[in-house]
Amino acid sequence: MKTFIVIAAYNEGKSIANVIKSLKKEGYSNIVVVDDGSKDNTYEVCKKENVIALQHSINRGQGAALKTGIDYALQNGAEIIVTFDADGQHRADEIKRLTAPIEKGEAEVTLGSRFLDKKTQVPFFKKLTLKAGIIFTRIFSGIKLTDTHNGFRAFSRKAAEKIQITQDRMEHASEIIDEIARKHIKFREVPVTIVYSEYSMAKGQSIFNSLKIASKFLLHKLTR
Repeated sequence: MKTFIVIAAYNEGKSIANVIKSLKKEGYSNIVVVDDGSKDNTYEVCKKENVIALQHSINRGQGAALKTGIDYALQNGAEIIVTFDADGQHRADEIKRLTAPIEKGEAEVTLGSRFLDKKTQVPFFKKLTLKAGIIFTRIFSGIKLTDTHNGFRAFSRKAAEKIQITQDRMEHASEIIDEIARKHIKFREVPVTIVYSEYSMAKGQSIFNSLKIASKFLLHKLTR
Protein backbone atom coordinates (compact mmCIF):
# COMPACT_ATOMS: atom_id res chain seq x y z
CA MET A 1 0.00 0.00 0.00
CA LYS A 2 1.25 3.49 -0.87
CA THR A 3 2.58 4.84 2.41
CA PHE A 4 3.45 8.47 3.10
CA ILE A 5 5.52 9.56 6.10
CA VAL A 6 4.52 13.02 7.34
CA ILE A 7 6.90 14.96 9.58
CA ALA A 8 6.24 18.32 11.21
CA ALA A 9 9.55 20.12 11.79
CA TYR A 10 10.43 23.34 13.58
CA ASN A 11 14.10 24.23 14.01
CA GLU A 12 15.18 20.62 13.52
CA GLY A 13 18.23 21.29 11.34
CA LYS A 14 20.44 19.27 13.71
CA SER A 15 18.33 16.10 13.59
CA ILE A 16 16.17 16.02 10.46
CA ALA A 17 18.84 14.66 8.08
CA ASN A 18 19.43 11.59 10.26
CA VAL A 19 15.67 11.04 10.60
CA ILE A 20 15.24 11.17 6.82
CA LYS A 21 18.18 8.81 6.27
CA SER A 22 16.69 6.29 8.72
CA LEU A 23 13.39 6.33 6.81
CA LYS A 24 15.10 5.90 3.44
CA LYS A 25 17.13 3.01 4.85
CA GLU A 26 13.82 1.22 5.57
CA GLY A 27 12.68 1.78 1.99
CA TYR A 28 10.33 4.75 2.41
CA SER A 29 10.40 7.25 -0.44
CA ASN A 30 7.20 9.24 0.06
CA ILE A 31 8.56 11.42 2.85
CA VAL A 32 6.82 14.76 3.44
CA VAL A 33 8.51 17.23 5.77
CA VAL A 34 6.59 20.38 6.65
CA ASP A 35 8.97 23.09 7.81
CA ASP A 36 6.80 25.09 10.21
CA GLY A 37 8.44 28.49 9.86
CA SER A 38 11.85 27.41 11.17
CA LYS A 39 14.50 30.01 11.87
CA ASP A 40 17.35 27.59 11.17
CA ASN A 41 18.31 25.56 8.08
CA THR A 42 15.63 22.84 8.43
CA TYR A 43 14.10 23.54 5.02
CA GLU A 44 17.45 23.65 3.22
CA VAL A 45 18.52 20.34 4.80
CA CYS A 46 15.26 18.70 3.67
CA LYS A 47 15.72 19.94 0.10
CA LYS A 48 19.27 18.61 0.12
CA GLU A 49 18.00 15.22 1.30
CA ASN A 50 15.65 15.13 -1.69
CA VAL A 51 12.35 14.67 0.11
CA ILE A 52 9.05 16.49 -0.36
CA ALA A 53 9.70 19.71 1.55
CA LEU A 54 6.75 22.00 2.25
CA GLN A 55 7.06 25.25 4.14
CA HIS A 56 4.95 27.52 6.31
CA SER A 57 6.08 31.14 6.12
CA ILE A 58 5.41 31.54 9.86
CA ASN A 59 5.40 29.14 12.80
CA ARG A 60 1.80 27.92 13.09
CA GLY A 61 2.25 24.86 15.30
CA GLN A 62 2.61 21.10 15.03
CA GLY A 63 -1.08 20.49 14.41
CA ALA A 64 -1.15 22.88 11.46
CA ALA A 65 2.05 21.38 10.03
CA LEU A 66 0.68 17.84 10.25
CA LYS A 67 -2.56 18.92 8.59
CA THR A 68 -0.59 20.47 5.73
CA GLY A 69 1.39 17.25 5.30
CA ILE A 70 -1.63 14.95 5.60
CA ASP A 71 -3.59 17.02 3.07
CA TYR A 72 -0.66 16.79 0.65
CA ALA A 73 -0.42 13.03 1.13
CA LEU A 74 -4.15 12.56 0.48
CA GLN A 75 -3.97 14.71 -2.65
CA ASN A 76 -1.14 12.53 -3.94
CA GLY A 77 -2.73 9.12 -3.52
CA ALA A 78 -1.65 8.02 -0.05
CA GLU A 79 -3.28 4.83 1.16
CA ILE A 80 -1.59 4.93 4.57
CA ILE A 81 -0.24 8.01 6.34
CA VAL A 82 2.26 7.75 9.19
CA THR A 83 3.06 10.72 11.43
CA PHE A 84 6.68 10.69 12.56
CA ASP A 85 8.69 13.02 14.82
CA ALA A 86 11.55 15.15 13.52
CA ASP A 87 13.72 14.94 16.64
CA GLY A 88 14.81 11.30 16.42
CA GLN A 89 12.44 9.92 19.07
CA HIS A 90 10.77 7.44 16.69
CA ARG A 91 12.29 4.37 15.06
CA ALA A 92 11.81 3.88 11.33
CA ASP A 93 12.19 0.11 11.67
CA GLU A 94 8.95 0.02 13.71
CA ILE A 95 6.75 1.58 11.02
CA LYS A 96 5.86 -1.77 9.44
CA ARG A 97 4.61 -3.00 12.83
CA LEU A 98 2.47 0.13 13.08
CA THR A 99 0.96 -0.15 9.61
CA ALA A 100 0.37 -3.93 9.61
CA PRO A 101 -3.11 -3.82 11.26
CA ILE A 102 -4.24 -1.25 8.69
CA GLU A 103 -2.88 -3.29 5.78
CA LYS A 104 -4.71 -6.36 7.12
CA GLY A 105 -7.98 -4.44 7.51
CA GLU A 106 -8.00 -4.90 11.29
CA ALA A 107 -7.99 -1.17 12.08
CA GLU A 108 -8.35 2.22 10.42
CA VAL A 109 -5.97 3.93 12.85
CA THR A 110 -3.03 2.62 14.84
CA LEU A 111 -1.68 4.53 17.82
CA GLY A 112 1.83 3.94 19.06
CA SER A 113 2.17 3.19 22.77
CA ARG A 114 5.38 3.31 24.77
CA PHE A 115 3.67 1.51 27.67
CA LEU A 116 2.61 -1.76 26.01
CA ASP A 117 6.07 -3.22 26.52
CA LYS A 118 9.11 -2.34 28.64
CA LYS A 119 11.48 -1.25 25.88
CA THR A 120 11.07 2.47 26.56
CA GLN A 121 12.59 3.90 29.73
CA VAL A 122 10.36 6.91 30.36
CA PRO A 123 11.81 9.63 32.65
CA PHE A 124 9.87 9.84 35.93
CA PHE A 125 8.28 13.29 35.55
CA LYS A 126 7.50 12.62 31.89
CA LYS A 127 5.72 9.43 32.93
CA LEU A 128 3.61 11.33 35.48
CA THR A 129 2.53 13.81 32.82
CA LEU A 130 1.69 11.03 30.36
CA LYS A 131 -0.29 9.05 32.93
CA ALA A 132 -2.28 12.19 33.77
CA GLY A 133 -3.00 12.55 30.04
CA ILE A 134 -4.37 9.00 29.94
CA ILE A 135 -6.83 9.82 32.74
CA PHE A 136 -7.75 13.13 31.08
CA THR A 137 -8.49 11.38 27.78
CA ARG A 138 -10.57 8.70 29.48
CA ILE A 139 -12.72 11.32 31.20
CA PHE A 140 -13.20 13.81 28.39
CA SER A 141 -13.07 11.66 25.24
CA GLY A 142 -14.38 8.40 26.72
CA ILE A 143 -11.64 6.35 25.11
CA LYS A 144 -9.35 4.03 27.05
CA LEU A 145 -5.71 4.11 25.95
CA THR A 146 -2.34 3.26 27.47
CA ASP A 147 -0.57 6.23 25.83
CA THR A 148 -2.43 9.30 24.64
CA HIS A 149 0.15 11.80 23.43
CA ASN A 150 2.37 9.72 21.20
CA GLY A 151 3.03 11.32 17.82
CA PHE A 152 3.92 7.98 16.22
CA ARG A 153 0.63 6.91 14.61
CA ALA A 154 -0.80 5.70 11.32
CA PHE A 155 -4.05 6.37 9.45
CA SER A 156 -5.76 4.58 6.61
CA ARG A 157 -6.82 6.91 3.82
CA LYS A 158 -10.43 6.57 4.94
CA ALA A 159 -9.58 7.55 8.53
CA ALA A 160 -7.38 10.47 7.48
CA GLU A 161 -10.27 11.85 5.44
CA LYS A 162 -12.63 11.55 8.42
CA ILE A 163 -10.38 13.09 11.07
CA GLN A 164 -10.49 16.88 11.07
CA ILE A 165 -7.48 18.61 12.61
CA THR A 166 -8.52 22.17 13.50
CA GLN A 167 -6.12 22.83 16.39
CA ASP A 168 -2.91 24.37 15.09
CA ARG A 169 -0.70 23.64 18.07
CA MET A 170 -0.16 20.73 20.45
CA GLU A 171 -3.85 20.37 21.31
CA HIS A 172 -4.17 18.52 17.99
CA ALA A 173 -2.98 15.29 19.69
CA SER A 174 -6.03 15.26 21.99
CA GLU A 175 -8.24 16.38 19.11
CA ILE A 176 -7.21 13.38 16.98
CA ILE A 177 -8.15 10.98 19.77
CA ASP A 178 -11.43 12.82 20.32
CA GLU A 179 -12.21 12.53 16.60
CA ILE A 180 -11.52 8.78 16.71
CA ALA A 181 -13.96 8.43 19.61
CA ARG A 182 -16.67 10.71 18.20
CA LYS A 183 -16.62 9.16 14.74
CA HIS A 184 -16.30 5.58 15.98
CA ILE A 185 -13.16 4.93 13.97
CA LYS A 186 -11.72 1.47 14.54
CA PHE A 187 -8.31 1.75 16.16
CA ARG A 188 -5.62 -0.37 17.74
CA GLU A 189 -2.68 0.46 19.97
CA VAL A 190 0.69 -0.90 18.88
CA PRO A 191 3.83 -1.09 21.04
CA VAL A 192 6.57 1.30 19.89
CA THR A 193 9.88 2.44 21.31
CA ILE A 194 10.49 6.08 22.15
CA VAL A 195 14.13 7.15 22.15
CA TYR A 196 14.81 9.79 24.80
CA SER A 197 17.92 11.88 24.28
CA GLU A 198 19.11 15.17 25.76
CA TYR A 199 18.15 16.81 22.48
CA SER A 200 14.59 15.45 22.36
CA MET A 201 13.98 16.02 26.08
CA ALA A 202 15.05 19.66 25.76
CA LYS A 203 12.34 20.15 23.12
CA GLY A 204 9.64 18.33 25.12
CA GLN A 205 6.62 19.77 26.88
CA SER A 206 6.83 20.96 30.48
CA ILE A 207 4.08 20.11 32.98
CA PHE A 208 2.88 23.73 32.79
CA ASN A 209 2.63 23.56 29.00
CA SER A 210 0.78 20.24 29.24
CA LEU A 211 -1.83 21.87 31.49
CA LYS A 212 -2.10 24.77 29.07
CA ILE A 213 -2.64 22.37 26.17
CA ALA A 214 -5.33 20.49 28.10
CA SER A 215 -7.21 23.70 28.93
CA LYS A 216 -7.14 24.83 25.29
CA PHE A 217 -8.45 21.47 24.14
CA LEU A 218 -11.29 21.58 26.68
CA LEU A 219 -12.23 25.10 25.67
CA HIS A 220 -12.37 24.02 22.02
CA LYS A 221 -14.42 20.93 22.89
CA LEU A 222 -16.93 22.90 24.94
CA THR A 223 -17.38 25.61 22.30
CA ARG A 224 -17.53 23.30 19.27
